[in-house]
Amino acid sequence: MVIEFSKYQGLGNDFILIDNRHSTEPIITPEQATKMCDRHFGIGGDGVIFALPGTEGTEYTMRIFNSDGSEPEMCGNGIRCLAKFIADLEGNAEVNKSYQINTLAGVIVPKLESNGEVTVDMGEPQLVAEKIPTTLNSKDSKVVAQSLEVGDRTWSVTAVSMGNPHCITFVEDCEAIALEQIGPLFEHHSVFPQRINTEFIEVVSSDYIKMRVWERGAGITLACGTGACAAVVAGVLNNKCDRSCKVELPGGCLQINWSAADNRVYMTGPATKVFKGQY
Repeated sequence: MVIEFSKYQGLGNDFILIDNRHSTEPIITPEQATKMCDRHFGIGGDGVIFALPGTEGTEYTMRIFNSDGSEPEMCGNGIRCLAKFIADLEGNAEVNKSYQINTLAGVIVPKLESNGEVTVDMGEPQLVAEKIPTTLNSKDSKVVAQSLEVGDRTWSVTAVSMGNPHCITFVEDCEAIALEQIGPLFEHHSVFPQRINTEFIEVVSSDYIKMRVWERGAGITLACGTGACAAVVAGVLNNKCDRSCKVELPGGCLQINWSAADNRVYMTGPATKVFKGQY
């Protein structure tokens, strides 16, 4: 079977996009997606994203397989790429065009901006421990600045779900973290029954933070949109940053705003088409 695809990236978080509008299920298996994501023997990518028909009043449905074949609920950088992909499929260059996209994390609404970036209404953060989910002991059902032993040290962690689970810890120097060693230990820790994305955050100022991430199912990536959202939420909960904050990742910057008016998190950042082809 020949598969038409397009490659997009958002701050270096790269994805293989497939037009799947003719079917309500992905046209390839998770095992095939893993092969496509292989950077030596395939196309290369952090995941494969499918544009499926919409359901329950939405225009499209998003499904994604990580590079290890697992399926996350949502992906922040990925949905910006999907919005650009959909606009290309439709031949739509309309500024301020928004899409209602159904995901496993609920309905997400990305909007195309005039400067070429995409703003995404990521919804409200989930802070209740059992819904993140985590079995960490929590105060008032929230996990904020809780102690967790990982590896050979105790970390102060905050847990947030942006439709997918995140564990955030604040460090003096995020570049000094040995991600390839500590990341898997966080991801597979017993207190996270569905595994976890882990963000290591360095606070530069109240409106500017640096972040490195270990993504569940993908490992070290250059950026994580839901992780950046979760990091700002955690920063506010720990009195370390403002509700409107720039997040610097290895692949570039995202602007995150956790609105006090409606409790929703808004993410703005780029998404770029790299190439298209057949696999």
